[in-house]
Amino acid sequence: MKISKKYRFAASTAFLIALFSVLGLVAFHYVLKESISGWLLLYFVILFFISYIILQYRVEKFIYLRIKKIYNDVSVLYEKDFPQPSVTTDLEGLTKEVERYVNDKKTEIESLNIRENYRKEFMGNVSHELKTPLFTVQSYILTLLDGALDDKKVRKEYLKRASKGVERLAYIVNELDLIAKLEIGGLVLKKENFNIIELVQSIFDLLEMKAAKKNISLVFDKEYKEPIIVNADKERIEQVLTNLIVNSIKYGRKEGTTEVGFDNIGKNKILLRITDNGEGILQENLKRIFERFYRVDKSGSRKEGGSGLGLSIVKHIVEAHKEKIYVESQYGIGSEFSFTLEKGK
Repeated sequence: MKISKKYRFAASTAFLIALFSVLGLVAFHYVLKESISGWLLLYFVILFFISYIILQYRVEKFIYLRIKKIYNDVSVLYEKDFPQPSVTTDLEGLTKEVERYVNDKKTEIESLNIRENYRKEFMGNVSHELKTPLFTVQSYILTLLDGALDDKKVRKEYLKRASKGVERLAYIVNELDLIAKLEIGGLVLKKENFNIIELVQSIFDLLEMKAAKKNISLVFDKEYKEPIIVNADKERIEQVLTNLIVNSIKYGRKEGTTEVGFDNIGKNKILLRITDNGEGILQENLKRIFERFYRVDKSGSRKEGGSGLGLSIVKHIVEAHKEKIYVESQYGIGSEFSFTLEKGK
């Protein structure tokens, strides 16, 4: 049976007190030449238990009062967070518990600081994205109100530009609304079986002119003679593929290539790969590219357009399908985005 440290401490101390008291008594009586050998054992046992009881009471009370003060000091913390066992004199156990609690709180505080920095950055990005089209619309309307309204040609041109600004605002708001629905699980997926090869080819056809401006070739990694059937929300997967292919064109080099390929993953999964030989992404940016409004290009001009929400939406759509998305990139060489889908029947 394991004895608590506090009891071992009291017992060992009482033993030493009793032992040295007996030795002192023996020495004292040896000097007086008197025999007390018959009483020594009884004297030792009685002294031991008296010392043990006094020590146990005094030491426990002494330590108890100080530990209780520690509990009182931390009572300002949330009761649901701090453990609430009965007050104990086990200093080692209490120390470990407090250390564990402090480490947990330290980790929690660091996490909160990261979230706070992310929130500030997110709000700054939202502000930037919204104020640009807002100021554009405002400037054109104010110009019209200041007298340009009477000039039919100028009025029509300015209204067109203001309309583009409103469309931009509506686009950003719709993207944010979509992300919000995806995050709270409010978006209902309409899964169906479809040929992913045909879907990719239709996206290639739609983006052919955009790619031609930079002489970028949109190709498959090989010829696929047989259809590849997947089970997913076709409209949302089209959104994912369009976004990834558009990005590869945006950040691809002239005379470059955007390549789409497919790999079998086990019996029930397909891996879709979108590979380019464009700018690539720095390693420090890879872990954040799926954040809302996060941009690799930090310049104020931002040579490429977009809301900064595309990759975040891509990630949420893929995860809504209970699938995984991956990214590999080497700066100056190119990038590969890939994600899994369930095979259809």
